[in-house]
Amino acid sequence: MPDPIYLDHAATTPVRAEVVEAMAPFYGARFGNPSSTHRWGREARTALDEARERVAACLGAASDEVCFTSGGTEADNLAILGGWRVRKDSGRVAVITTPVEHKAVLASVHKAAAEGAQERMLQVDADGLVSLENAREIFEDDVAIVSVMWVNNEIGTIQPIPELAELAKSRGVIFHTDAVQAFGKVEVDARKVPFDFAAISGHKIGAPKGIGAMYLRRGTALEPLFFGGTQDRGRRPGTENVAYAVGLATACELAIRDREASCAKYKALRDRLEAACAQCGAEVMGAGAPRLPNTSCLTMPGISSETQIMALDLDGIAVSAGAACSSGKVKPSRVLTAMGLNDTAARSAIRASFGWKTVWQDFDALAGLGI
Repeated sequence: MPDPIYLDHAATTPVRAEVVEAMAPFYGARFGNPSSTHRWGREARTALDEARERVAACLGAASDEVCFTSGGTEADNLAILGGWRVRKDSGRVAVITTPVEHKAVLASVHKAAAEGAQERMLQVDADGLVSLENAREIFEDDVAIVSVMWVNNEIGTIQPIPELAELAKSRGVIFHTDAVQAFGKVEVDARKVPFDFAAISGHKIGAPKGIGAMYLRRGTALEPLFFGGTQDRGRRPGTENVAYAVGLATACELAIRDREASCAKYKALRDRLEAACAQCGAEVMGAGAPRLPNTSCLTMPGISSETQIMALDLDGIAVSAGAACSSGKVKPSRVLTAMGLNDTAARSAIRASFGWKTVWQDFDALAGLGI
């Protein structure tokens, strides 16, 4: 049997060796609490501040515009609920998103609606792309915040975030983007795109699970979700995870450094995989839209996604049926149904996604299995 092949990097990535090495000292002699004033604490504070500056540089941001979080879900919750709650008494009562968002966004929007927000959905087309015309119609004066993911986590469609952010800015609307799948594969630069909030997650780029960051444009008001401390300027109280912050900074820098070469490799791998699968009757989801080079969502008519995943797993190949947060569910993907697929087609979809550890030899092995 060939070596196992991991093609589920959109779910999580292996931690990079450079990240492990950068984090190691903070589990030993450099263990201090960054809020302490003695030398152990000062040493930890210096490392934390440097990590924040490094992450900020990767986002085109100032260091005070970066807030460390436990990951993308917390960052999405903080942006949407924190942004809504601080504006809800100003007459801006609407919160806008799309039906193809990550559940962290949709659940936050639903929570805001339970608190009195008007929930509105942007339309998407058959490739999962947001309609700019529809956005122009519903970005009105009563909108508090808009949240649109930069890249879809199931099909890899790249949304027109620069245009949406500019439109929101022109209407005085706060704009948030979940950039968890985008960061390290497309340019996410706050100097070039006027988003107000953005979320990234470490375990998608070779850092550990449990660390992420939120970008908050300077001057944009936000109500915290947690209370009980002054850490992170009161936006995210609690003792900071210095080791993981350092790991995230290292992973961000490596992702930015390698982005161009990695994306070229991913695109070649994706195109090769999709061409081979098309010969077996598979259909590529989102093929008519700009897509992330490392993600393929394929439907195989007549074969359920569960059957495909189990068969591939027996051959040592890891793929998924879409978002890992939704695995184990028997319902068809709501992303694919929002794009207009019927239940049968949506139930036959699998996602293959590549990452920093994917190599050409993996695809030679796939070819040997007739894929």
